[in-house]
Amino acid sequence: MSGKPRLAVVVSHPIQYYAPLFRTLAQRCDLQVFYAFQPSPDQLGAVDFGKAFAWDVDLLDGYASTFMTNVSTRPGTDDFGGCDTPDVGRHLRAGQFDAVLIFGWYLKSYRQALMAAKRQGLPALVRGDSNLAMPASPVKRLVKAMVNPPFLRLFDRALYVGERSRAFYRHYRFPDRRLFFSPHCVDNDWFAARATRAERQRMRAQMGIAEDAFVVLFAGKLVERKRPLDAVRALAMCRAQGRKVELLVAGSGVLEQAIRAEAQAGDLPHYMLGFCNQTQMPPAYAAADVLVLPSDGSETWGLVANEAMACGTPVIVSDACGCAPDLAADGSAGRVVPLGDVEGLAAAIASVMDDPPTQQAIAERIARYSLDRAADGVMQAVRSLPQGQGAA
Repeated sequence: MSGKPRLAVVVSHPIQYYAPLFRTLAQRCDLQVFYAFQPSPDQLGAVDFGKAFAWDVDLLDGYASTFMTNVSTRPGTDDFGGCDTPDVGRHLRAGQFDAVLIFGWYLKSYRQALMAAKRQGLPALVRGDSNLAMPASPVKRLVKAMVNPPFLRLFDRALYVGERSRAFYRHYRFPDRRLFFSPHCVDNDWFAARATRAERQRMRAQMGIAEDAFVVLFAGKLVERKRPLDAVRALAMCRAQGRKVELLVAGSGVLEQAIRAEAQAGDLPHYMLGFCNQTQMPPAYAAADVLVLPSDGSETWGLVANEAMACGTPVIVSDACGCAPDLAADGSAGRVVPLGDVEGLAAAIASVMDDPPTQQAIAERIARYSLDRAADGVMQAVRSLPQGQGAA
């Protein structure tokens, strides 16, 4: 494929993590993003956050985008039928694209886009973070074993976001020659520029945190699958051992009162920031000494870990998190602990206190998971396609 390719993207709705990638891609190809759903502030906050909100960064600037007509009677992104866009084929045909990149297959809109591409002879790429650790019943695993290999081969190229994503495609016998690395990433430079020493001092002074306190940050929805209470209990253990640790929580959700109660019972100093919008996150990372992400296997990646590391903050993640083998497994930029092992989490926190990862090690690791590398992977996959031919 010569010249600047025309690439369509089909994705559920504007997402703060994807907008920077689309801006980067728009500098390398003729990009058009098609959204299946335009959520209201109430719809954005309806699931887990418990409050209406709108992102405080522009998610549509820097690239061309179109909101397709969603005919779903219950629009949303949590159920297969929540995004139903039968006109996706018309959009793809009118754009005369060289390829379409589809961000998964769990929504009806994604299946509609794939089927439209096959009918039109338009090469289809997929990028998602499914992995084999995701919770599933034995029956569901059996069905996937039969259905996934032929279904995934309908995609001409697959973009894996990390080690477990690649293992997923290989498990279902997707050809290696059609796999390309497009890592999960955030705008590392944007976060780093806003996580300054001055912001660390300002945030700590604002909350009354001593400069010599070791601050552990939990960032995310306060829901069971994220397991924030594991962090509270691990820190209470550290306090019982005489360690000067304190908890900073950036997030909202149904477990907020339980976190407060357990922290008070464990004599753990804690600071609840509530829901933090995008521009509020870098100062929170700067104020912390480590981020903990104890989530279960439903955490197919955990991009808060990328954000923290972009700010120079090491991470401790459970071995169920999709990002674990990529960002923290070797110990250079963080630690990995077994899911649900509160004592192990306490030991990992103590380990980071006693032997913290260096800023250089953190920077070197997160540099592998950048917008440029993610965009490079997409463009390599697109340019590998035989012109006028799908599934080669």
